[in-house]
Order: sequence, then C-alpha cells, then structure tokens
Amino acid sequence: MTLVLASQSASRRAMLTAAGVPFVAVSAGVDEESAKAALLGEGLAARDMADALAELKAIKVSSGDGQALVLGSDSIVALEDGSMLDKPRDRAEAAAHLRRLSGKRHELISAAVIAEGGRPVWRVVDRAKMHVRPLSEAFIETYLDLEWPAIAGCVGCYRIEGPGAQLFSRIEGSHFTVLGLPLLPVIDYLRVRGVMPS
Repeated sequence: MTLVLASQSASRRAMLTAAGVPFVAVSAGVDEESAKAALLGEGLAARDMADALAELKAIKVSSGDGQALVLGSDSIVALEDGSMLDKPRDRAEAAAHLRRLSGKRHELISAAVIAEGGRPVWRVVDRAKMHVRPLSEAFIETYLDLEWPAIAGCVGCYRIEGPGAQLFSRIEGSHFTVLGLPLLPVIDYLRVRGVMPS
C-alpha cells in the first residue's frame, strides 16, 4: 500500500521523511482561498474548517488514485476572539498578523484526513495552545527581515523549527501538530494499514 501526501508543504514532507514514513508527495490542486471562503460562508468553526480542508485535499487526490492511501492535512490559527488567521498575502500583512498575536494566546489546529478510493477512511484533529510574548515593533521588523518570504506559506507567520521559536513564551501541545501534522496518530493508523511495520 502506497501513502500519498496531498501537499507540497516542506515541513510535512520533512516530518514524514524524518520519521521514516515511505510516501510520495503531490500537489492537492485545491483552490484553498475559494474553499475557505465557501466554508466561512457556511459558518464553520476553526476546528471544522481545518478538518474540511484536509478532507478536501485527501479526496481530490484520492479520487484519481484508487490504489493509494492519500493523506490530506491543514492547519488553522484561531484567535481568542473567534477569528482565524490565514497565510499572509505580503510582508505588511505578516507584520499586522504578528501585532495581532503579540502578547496573546491562540490555538493552532492541525487536521489530517486519510482517503482511499475517493472517500475518507480516517481522520484526526489536534490543537496546540500558543502563548506569544509581547513583541516590539523593532523585533517584528528584524524577525521579518530574517524570515520573509520563507514564512509566506505559514499560518501565524512562524516556523517554530527556526527563528519563529522566539515569538513564544510557552507552547502547550504536540510539536508535530505545531509543525502542521498530528504525526503520531497518523503513524499509528499507517501501522494498522500495513504501510509501517508494527
């Protein structure tokens, strides 16, 4: 049984590779902005949004490959006021996102869905609580000098495996979930399906 990762995310590919999971990565080919807009129109909460987007990616790729298990994943940043942050469109928006996160707690929600033959067969959603320390304007500018445009594809504007670790006073939850994939439950399911040795 082959595992296909429906994502070109560098961090998700790196996690699976480091864990010794055999996989092939392909682009999901999903218009995420349109999908998110439609789901927001339905009034979905952040947890359900991450789950629905992960499922959409898994099913889209799985429909064209009935022999593989297809892993779709998505992450959402949910603020305490109930709003959600998306990937920043440009550096100015990244700075605005960092100002909104400064001195506050937010949730990073990562969902994974595995599809087979065009239908979902397994899913998991996990949350991490992210406590951002107060950030000065000078820090934000220096941080973006270092990290932009590398963080353009990151919700929350951070990569905790790099300088993004400096944003936080505390993180509660799985390191893998913060990186964008609830890896341990995924590996457990892959053992059940014989993709990984048990």
